[in-house]
Amino acid sequence: MRWSWRIGRVAGIGISVHVTFLLILLWIVVEEYTLGVRAMAGTALYVVALFTIVVLHELGHALTARRFGIVTRDIILLPIGGVARLERMPRNPRQELLVAVAGPAVNVVLALALLAIVRLTGTLPAADLYDFDPLLSVRGFLFQLVFVNVVLALFNMLPAFPMDGGRVLRALLAMRMSSYARATGIAARVGRVLALALAAAGLYELRNPFWVLIAMFVWMAAGTEAAAVREA
Repeated sequence: MRWSWRIGRVAGIGISVHVTFLLILLWIVVEEYTLGVRAMAGTALYVVALFTIVVLHELGHALTARRFGIVTRDIILLPIGGVARLERMPRNPRQELLVAVAGPAVNVVLALALLAIVRLTGTLPAADLYDFDPLLSVRGFLFQLVFVNVVLALFNMLPAFPMDGGRVLRALLAMRMSSYARATGIAARVGRVLALALAAAGLYELRNPFWVLIAMFVWMAAGTEAAAVREA
């Protein structure tokens, strides 16, 4: 992808950071500058941990796809998350189902592993989930990451493209239909209904423009996925 920098390789798969990732670093400086260097360092550590989790999530997709002979070009880190750029998605619905659920499955395993570490090293932290200083409380920080993994798994299972749940829905529909394109069309329409719900929630309930941006992204991704299948 243009405007991205290669930062390493894992399991033979290149990991790149898109230039827009710098927006997160800018956000850290703007939001935490008045609170001091410690606040900036703590937030930076949290961002690094978050995107490490995202890379592991995408590796789940990539390594599962590799088992079916599908090559992953690379993994791109973006401000909204990560993308494992597969050469193609498997047209076998069962294979697509396994590739799609592999990412959220990684998050579930990470959440259970981190929870076990926290629990085996003492009682569960009782303070507010967002009050921990990651530079002072390692267990509190790990406890935060448990919930991060749970949220990522649940969010990615929303039945809308480009989230994993959209591909899971298409795979399940394709198992019962003779037309892959028809299954994609239905999954795309479900995704667009969800996009409208997200936009409405962002505008009227949460008053959060970020949800509106996600809704726009989901709406466009649904159309792109349906068009790609029609042209294939």
